[in-house]
Amino acid sequence: QMLQKVEVTDPGDSTFLIGEQTDREEFASANAALEAEGLRPAVADPVLLGITKASLQTRSFISAASFQETTRVLTEAAVSGRQDTLDGLKENVIVGRLIPAGTGSVMKRLRRIAADRDKVIADERAKSTPALESVDAPAGFAEETTETEA
Repeated sequence: QMLQKVEVTDPGDSTFLIGEQTDREEFASANAALEAEGLRPAVADPVLLGITKASLQTRSFISAASFQETTRVLTEAAVSGRQDTLDGLKENVIVGRLIPAGTGSVMKRLRRIAADRDKVIADERAKSTPALESVDAPAGFAEETTETEA
């Protein structure tokens, strides 16, 4: 975690700024996208963070809040509307969930697959619902409904 950040030295055709510190994975994915489009990738040097700084700059604000400066970390997360995806061990232990290791990682993967399938089903239902509403009611149906309500 102390080597998870890089400092941009040449932004290339990216949106990064010179001197900006960004996550190594985010930087790599941005460069991969640039190279796929035939654009010039950014260049960066690794940054060695101290233990305190590395702990506070983690993606998980719950993990960062458990280390130091709890009030500041939680306030910044609340004001900026951040959501913690609970990917690491520490944040899952803090909230009392199954850790993402062993059976915990399998369950998380299965939940993600189920959520993706649910989304596909919901999208299909949303597409078919307008088609059903445009179908005309059978002749005499409206009159029968009105008579029974009266």
